[in-house]
Amino acid sequence: MKTIIKSFVGAVTGTILVLLIAFFVIKQHKPEQTAPIVKNQIQKIPEVKTSYLLPQNTDFTVAAAKSVNAVVHIKTIIGIKPQNYDNFFGSLRDYLYGQPQQALIAFGSGVVISPNGYIVTNNHVVDGADKIIVTFNNKREMEANIIGTSPSTDLALIKVDAKDLPYLTYGNSDNLKVGQWVLAVGNPFNLTSTVTAGIISAKARDIHILGGKTAIESYIQTDAAVNPGNSGGALVNTAGQLIGINAAIASQTGAYEGYSFAIPVNLVRKVVNDLMNYGQIQRAYLGVQIRDIDADFAKKMHLHDLNGVYVAMVVEGSGADKAGIKKGDIITAIDNHPAKDLSELLGIIGQYSPGNVVRVSLLRDRKRKIIRVTLKNKNGTTGLIKAQKAFYSDVLGAMLKTAPENDLTNLNIDHGLKVVSVRKGILQRGGISKGFIITEVNNREVNNKEQIKRALSKNNSNVMKVSGIYPNGMRISFEFVP
Repeated sequence: MKTIIKSFVGAVTGTILVLLIAFFVIKQHKPEQTAPIVKNQIQKIPEVKTSYLLPQNTDFTVAAAKSVNAVVHIKTIIGIKPQNYDNFFGSLRDYLYGQPQQALIAFGSGVVISPNGYIVTNNHVVDGADKIIVTFNNKREMEANIIGTSPSTDLALIKVDAKDLPYLTYGNSDNLKVGQWVLAVGNPFNLTSTVTAGIISAKARDIHILGGKTAIESYIQTDAAVNPGNSGGALVNTAGQLIGINAAIASQTGAYEGYSFAIPVNLVRKVVNDLMNYGQIQRAYLGVQIRDIDADFAKKMHLHDLNGVYVAMVVEGSGADKAGIKKGDIITAIDNHPAKDLSELLGIIGQYSPGNVVRVSLLRDRKRKIIRVTLKNKNGTTGLIKAQKAFYSDVLGAMLKTAPENDLTNLNIDHGLKVVSVRKGILQRGGISKGFIITEVNNREVNNKEQIKRALSKNNSNVMKVSGIYPNGMRISFEFVP
């Protein structure tokens, strides 16, 4: 059974294999007569002959020419030693601990999306990087800075200081069809400007590689050859438009074995715009807990249709709750975009922002309904979520800030306040240190300054309860007497 291997720092995924392109020309010949069946009628059995010819009406050269100059090679360096490290610490460290650790160098790809130097790639390509070097197809090298990252979608936006760069324009991934020709462009095995071709094999694939409650996995599956180093590279259509960012392969060996996966460009566009304008994702939520419908579940719940997602719970006060969506409803589409399963629904909602109004098509008691829902953010509002500055809690004796998305994703949680520093107070007495993420105070979820104030003020006992998780994943609950 094939396993899904995520391309990560050091072994980033990619694409390039020489392509074989074929289609079938089917010719039907007059069938031979067989023995009479009923009332001397003759059963006709078609004889099919297949020939393999190169497609004469498909030209990849224009798309390839547009793409190779807009796809870059990315080298990330992790663990850089300061310039004077060896002068001041080298000998002593070598004596105490042996040879100092060398910097880790990894490779991937990226796609230029604007003439002034914005480049989109995978988050796992640049995650933890101390230095990012971008090499263009003309061998020009430039250092890049990270503008923002989105671990829940495995996307990152970086930028080089340049002008008039060749770049790719966005296509529309919602319009893609299974069987459509595509090209994968990237830098596999540290090679540059490599192009492979294939077809779209499936859409809205969930391959369970990102983890985390907030992850969005709704990949385009292709059979274009993708190998280590192609992560962050381009998936383009025959017109040379960007339709996806290559992210992963299905493999037992770590190299291409027939399937590759790309993040749809409509989701990429939304994430890039948010990172460019706000520095973080403006994630919209419908406000329901949902599950896929399989044959067993349909039989158990007496459902008559397997297409759609089942609403297992409606979050109180959410957009879905206020609009009238109920437990037991089956969501079938969002704004006329079919949502046949969970990954397809998440991929659609991921393209919207808080405050957007969507038309939810659903089945209730076998009757079709359309309900307009105003999407909200994770705080239950329609406003923009900006990166909050750290604030001090007198009661806890600590500097706190809303936990970054990468911490939430890594720890498989969807909210929390990160401890930036600890002073004299309750947390210090309990041994809680920097890096701990508080998820609940007095059994109330906390995610910002206002929520923790309310949780602290509504304590009716002499005991204060603080629950959270350490960076290593250990969950702890403390009880304090103020």
